[in-house]
Amino acid sequence: MERKMNMLQYPLGLLTLLAVSILIYFGVGHRVLDRLRLTDRAALGVIAAIIVGSFIDIPVTSRLTINLGGVIPIILAIYVLVGAGKAYEWIRAIVAAGVTAGLLFLVGRVLGAEQEQMFIDPIYIYPLVAGTVGYIAGRSRRGAFFAAVMGVFALDMGHFIWLMRTGSPGVVNLGGGGAFDALVLSGILAVLLAEGVGEILERVQGGPEVEGRPEELVKNLREPQPEPARKPVPEQDAERNEDGA
Repeated sequence: MERKMNMLQYPLGLLTLLAVSILIYFGVGHRVLDRLRLTDRAALGVIAAIIVGSFIDIPVTSRLTINLGGVIPIILAIYVLVGAGKAYEWIRAIVAAGVTAGLLFLVGRVLGAEQEQMFIDPIYIYPLVAGTVGYIAGRSRRGAFFAAVMGVFALDMGHFIWLMRTGSPGVVNLGGGGAFDALVLSGILAVLLAEGVGEILERVQGGPEVEGRPEELVKNLREPQPEPARKPVPEQDAERNEDGA
């Protein structure tokens, strides 16, 4: 994947993270974070760690480095999936990640391995494919995010394995370069698709599905109900109560 995506020099992933952090700071997206079992403060902390980590590359071997910022979305994806309340959702998300990685591989083969051979800028095509397929295959918000992020990661790791097995020249920056942008953008796109479509479906069926889900998650899924307004006590009744006291 490094060969396909390391040409992406525009910090689109970082700019997107900054925009998302501003929205979270002003209270936008609280519902989505609840579905992912994240507080506003935790989400901002994760975004800050990703941004700072994106500038840190950890050398592992002569042909492999790991970008710290690219690893954090992977850890977050695993955390989000673990919070799912149903075992079949875990299986579906893992299968969806494999499907996403496979389609990303096919897209790379069709479009070409080098930037000049692509009729679409890979900075857009990889996140679009990963985010869309991740949602379609993963279905839920957690499953979509996991499938999109892990699909991109699997493709990046697969490229490193291919380099090692074939002895081809090249160095893979796992989670860095263009892969970093793809991880960030695909995860956000998958969640946005899941939230938009999920909101429509929930309105149609009269609310979110809660059966078999953790109590804490169910509590976050439900819309808060306003407290009933208290009726004012008439002045005569109030005076009568005082006299009786």
